Amino acid sequence: MSDYLIRATGFNGHVRAFAARTTDIVEEIRRRHDMWNTATAAAGRTLTVSLMMGAMLKGNESINVKVKGGGPIGQIVAEVNAHGEGVAYVTEPHTHFELNDKGKLDVARAVGTEGFVYVTKDLGLKEPYQGSSPIVSGEIGEDFTYYFVMSEQTPSAVGVGVLVNPEDRSVLAAGGFILQLMPFTPDEVVAQIEERLSQLPQVSRMIGEGLTPEEILARVLDEPKYLSRTEIKFHCKCSEEKVTQALISLGREEMQSMIDEQGEAEVHCHFCNERYYYDEAALTDILNEM
Repeated sequence: MSDYLIRATGFNGHVRAFAARTTDIVEEIRRRHDMWNTATAAAGRTLTVSLMMGAMLKGNESINVKVKGGGPIGQIVAEVNAHGEGVAYVTEPHTHFELNDKGKLDVARAVGTEGFVYVTKDLGLKEPYQGSSPIVSGEIGEDFTYYFVMSEQTPSAVGVGVLVNPEDRSVLAAGGFILQLMPFTPDEVVAQIEERLSQLPQVSRMIGEGLTPEEILARVLDEPKYLSRTEIKFHCKCSEEKVTQALISLGREEMQSMIDEQGEAEVHCHFCNERYYYDEAALTDILNEM
């Protein structure tokens, strides 16, 4: 099964829902950044939520998400768009702790609880939308549940999970869901959702057992109506062409100084961990074309 996400409604339109399988894309970011287990879980949860938030966008709109909790992992950063494309990284990928008292990866310890979730949406307007909310637990799912209520005034339930192989650090399963209540949702519907969520297994366990995003939502929604399906893909906006343009933007004087003093240049993309190397001949060619 490949990665994808779905949009749906349930309970006769009173609930809108999103669910995703993100195993492959989380494994891709783990591999690129050589992440250790707890860092993988934290980054994977954040990227999964961000991708589902991207499904709330349209056209060429995009979202940048930062989780800065003051913990040893540093900050978690994810960028996604409305087409299911995303990428993420953490400041300290070599972060790992023993399992917590619930037998799970101790994401809260890695993330920390003294900070904020920041969301910046590029909606194609003059100024981007910016929202934030305090981190409440460092577990990511709970933190974004609080974000939706406090910053976007949308009662929500967010569940995300990442299952990591302790032997080789590979990602065995990753995914999540978001449930959001529409205005004037009846109290009995809220009660039913709360009851079903209380009995729902861990997301990573359900994904690991082979449940599809549709099957996960079917466990919590009445009369689910599936609206769309979007393939999820790893995608970074960096490219050699963009890096070259960035070097050109330095100007002739700065470029000549770089050639004289260093004789080379290396540009590192934090998101995908690609490195673009230019030797003296390449820099000279760029200078001559300016």
